[in-house]
Amino acid sequence: MNYRHIFHAGNICDVVKHAILILLIEHLRAKPAPFCVLDTHAGMGLYDLQDPRAQKTDEAQSGILRFLQAPLYSELTTYYETLQRFNPGWQVVQEKTADHFRFYPGSPLVAAHLLRSQDRLIACELHPEDAQTLKRQARAFPFMHIHHRDGYEALRAFLPPSEKRGLVVIDPPYESPEEFARLAQESAAACARWPQGIFMIWYPVKERPSIWRFHEMMVASGIPRQLCAEFIYEEETRHDRLNGCGLLLINPPWQFDEKLRLLLPALHEMMQTPARQVHVHWIVEEKKDIRAY
Repeated sequence: MNYRHIFHAGNICDVVKHAILILLIEHLRAKPAPFCVLDTHAGMGLYDLQDPRAQKTDEAQSGILRFLQAPLYSELTTYYETLQRFNPGWQVVQEKTADHFRFYPGSPLVAAHLLRSQDRLIACELHPEDAQTLKRQARAFPFMHIHHRDGYEALRAFLPPSEKRGLVVIDPPYESPEEFARLAQESAAACARWPQGIFMIWYPVKERPSIWRFHEMMVASGIPRQLCAEFIYEEETRHDRLNGCGLLLINPPWQFDEKLRLLLPALHEMMQTPARQVHVHWIVEEKKDIRAY
């Protein structure tokens, strides 16, 4: 519970995670029926990149700030619009810069910006200070419900939702050496409770054997339609640093793997990452006759 995302806000992995999150929510918005988003480890919501804690690591410099200086990418129009909402002094134009860009929205505010009046967002955060900050920010979104509680406990408490359709975002801090094992166990149980939900599970790429074991546990769970997407921006020669990030997507939209195979290389180019590897593959194969709702 010591992890504070303010030290890493707007980094390369944030850009990747939120770009994909928005694509998933856009898919859900394509139908009029209401949906629910559950964010299990929500953080504080909005991050001031001029905060001394953010500037201490300055990770936004190689992430969102570099992304904002690249040419516009048409598939990410909604991402640009979301960023502009929280930075009214910054304008989305073809020759854009990072001037006047100060506030980076975390996943709960990214989702809240995109939800309609019939939709609902449940965001959980265990850190007491961050939970209080998130509650203050949620006042602008009447369909956003904040809970100061453990994210894994939230999976048991709030699934399945009454809306029947929706998305679960799981992004734990990975402070414990047992995190991957608990993540696999809790995710499998959550999918059993809500088999038709879309799940987006974020994980860091540091020590590769831990990821292999995590994938093996997820395959052994018997959950169908598991898509792995990894974005590697440092050579994997060290496991004491963040070399990239991965997303395990359960029940992704139809042909979402093809969309990611185009998006992720484009993000490498936009952020001018030092190493540029993309791995998109099914760890549990998709049946050709299945369509995501």
